[in-house]
Amino acid sequence: MAFDIDMIKGVYTKMTEHVDKAREIVGKPLTLSEKILYSHLWNGNPTKAFVRGKDYVDFAPDRIACQDATAQMALLQFMQAGKPKVAVPTTVHCDHLIQAKEGAATDLKHANSVSSEVFNFLESVSNKYGIGFWKPGAGIIHQVVLENYAFPGGMMIGTDSHTVNAGGLGMVAIGVGGADAVDVMAGMAWELKFPKLIGVRLTGKLSGWTAPKDVILKVAEILTVKGGTGAIVEYFGPGATSMSCTGKGTICNMGAEIGATTSTFGYDDSMERYLRATDRADVADAANNVKEYLTADPEVYVNPEQYFDQVIDINLSELGPLLNGPFTPDLSTPVGSAMTEKAKANDWPLKVEWGLIGSCTNSSYEDLSRASSIAQQALDKGLKTKAEFGINPGSEQVRYTADRDGILEVFEKLNAKIFTNACGPCIGQWARYSDPKNAPKNSIVHSFNRNFAKRADGNPNTHAFVASPELTAAIAIAGRLDFNPLKDKLINENGEEVMLDEPTGWELPPKGFDVKDNGYLAPEADGSHVEVTVNDDSERLQLLTPFEPIGGSINGAKLLIKAFGKCTTDHISMAGPWLRFRGHLDNIANNTLIGAVNAFNQKTNFVKNQLTGDYGGVPDVQREYKKAGIKTIVVGDHNYGEGSSREHAAMQPRHLGVAAVIVKSFARIHETNLKKQGMLGLTFANEADYDLIQEDDTFNFLDLNEFAPDKQLTIEVVHANGSKDQIKVNHTYNQPQIDWYNEGSALNLIKKQNAV
Repeated sequence: MAFDIDMIKGVYTKMTEHVDKAREIVGKPLTLSEKILYSHLWNGNPTKAFVRGKDYVDFAPDRIACQDATAQMALLQFMQAGKPKVAVPTTVHCDHLIQAKEGAATDLKHANSVSSEVFNFLESVSNKYGIGFWKPGAGIIHQVVLENYAFPGGMMIGTDSHTVNAGGLGMVAIGVGGADAVDVMAGMAWELKFPKLIGVRLTGKLSGWTAPKDVILKVAEILTVKGGTGAIVEYFGPGATSMSCTGKGTICNMGAEIGATTSTFGYDDSMERYLRATDRADVADAANNVKEYLTADPEVYVNPEQYFDQVIDINLSELGPLLNGPFTPDLSTPVGSAMTEKAKANDWPLKVEWGLIGSCTNSSYEDLSRASSIAQQALDKGLKTKAEFGINPGSEQVRYTADRDGILEVFEKLNAKIFTNACGPCIGQWARYSDPKNAPKNSIVHSFNRNFAKRADGNPNTHAFVASPELTAAIAIAGRLDFNPLKDKLINENGEEVMLDEPTGWELPPKGFDVKDNGYLAPEADGSHVEVTVNDDSERLQLLTPFEPIGGSINGAKLLIKAFGKCTTDHISMAGPWLRFRGHLDNIANNTLIGAVNAFNQKTNFVKNQLTGDYGGVPDVQREYKKAGIKTIVVGDHNYGEGSSREHAAMQPRHLGVAAVIVKSFARIHETNLKKQGMLGLTFANEADYDLIQEDDTFNFLDLNEFAPDKQLTIEVVHANGSKDQIKVNHTYNQPQIDWYNEGSALNLIKKQNAV
């Protein structure tokens, strides 16, 4: 039986009324995305048609999911909200703080030792406030959510950018910062700009070496890392219904890599099969009763150009296996000779040192079974892996079932290392090197979602390429980046030429799923007696102090850094070894912007201190400004804050005294996070003004006292030689968001409202 089945049935009961009303108001057939959005309005039945990409709308999500790294800050904030219990079903999943090194048993034991303080904190807070808790080793948040909580037609938010994985079960599931989650936990509305809609029509059928992963790798090539910003991507067509539910999840998962608000598929037979296989027949039965409401109206998919803002066509029968990378998930290359040419032209190492299968993107039973069919062929044909091989199962249920069915044994016979059911190398939690910064240039291939520099192992010289699990297995065996399993032969131990056959696998385990201990701890019905303690001298956890409002006057602000090129949340607040400080704002602030490239010297973590004229690390210089009571400005390029949902990338600069971030364009989640923390997130009205900013600049905001929706702000930029430039900046703040700024943060406003 499903978790929260009564809540799910209630969603379906209201959905029919809300969707019928929305169709009447909008005056045309509705996409699936619109049906879910209009049926989750905070005020109930729709009363107006919203303008895509413009109107801010209040929504009522059905549930919240948090992973352990982001849950710390989210729960520290919720503890200040003045509420005895979360208002909607919420879960915490311990999957980020487990480092991959020796293998599952040793690594999990080590994590439970070094991070016991954090795990105990999360467990006690969960128990106190009515939150479901998934222990370390239980699995990766998004795989666990797909197996237990996702349901067609639902709306979920999560404090991880890959929350969107649940679109594989027909949800609108959106990654947010912890402050957004706190709003909903506290019983308040969640605000989102009504998304634009991108339709992806899938025709044909996947076969051979081509996998669902290749679909999203192709979409990433088409749309690039920012092409989905502000939009929901809705997949449809015969190619969509022919794919498994977990395959759909893979595609939705990597929608985060194109900046999409989320991605989703209409309810179909594969979703019903998955629900029943994961012991949720009650959800499948309930969904079947409202089936026509859980996909777009028929007219939409017949004439999609009339209903979507953009339509992309992909014929799956013509799609081949792809490798995306390095250093960006949208640089796509077909396997084989095209990779040979591109690698040689760009000096990418053709030798592959590691093949890694898993992460929240590709760690399902189907993924492992298809990859193991390639591993089994290697054993049968006398082949050994030329690269090292690592496996991260997605959940304890997947791991236990795969182990029962002999899948993991196949990998182990090829000397693969089975890591914990956790994120591991996908998020930098991989103890590959003792000195990552000085590690050698190399290539790896993985089935993860992101491949930014230093993302996997902390080595800036690691060239990471994203591929399907089956292609990753084949390349690990061949040891070459340009191996084409469709054409290329390999030499086995007997000196014979052999070829790998097409992968095979099971959509769902033939004997059904099984697990002894799934790792779930239910909260007490009344947790009011539960004590939550945080030691004053803790290096891992720190109770929060409310931010003071920045105010309506910013004058004499200094430039902290002008970031050059790509500046993701990894550059602003690195993961890897820094994850241990995610619950301690002051300690983790010591990594603020240390990965950003200074536009004036092309170095990282090396900026000019205008007070002394000396150069130093970004956090060190910023702390000097804060000590002197001087506000600072960060300047950035396009898609600033791309990547993870981590709100630390906003909270850390805020904590250290940064008042405003001025960029050419923002990634959606990061812009919202800045607003939530009471900062100014601004964009150049004229992008060329980025070039006007000099290293010794001082900023005066001339009309901040007139801060209002849809009104540009004017900034005087004073250069070291006394000359001045006056620039205009845009913003997307509405009045409630301006109220956050005026109060110092969204949380400050929540506390104020709860105190009334």
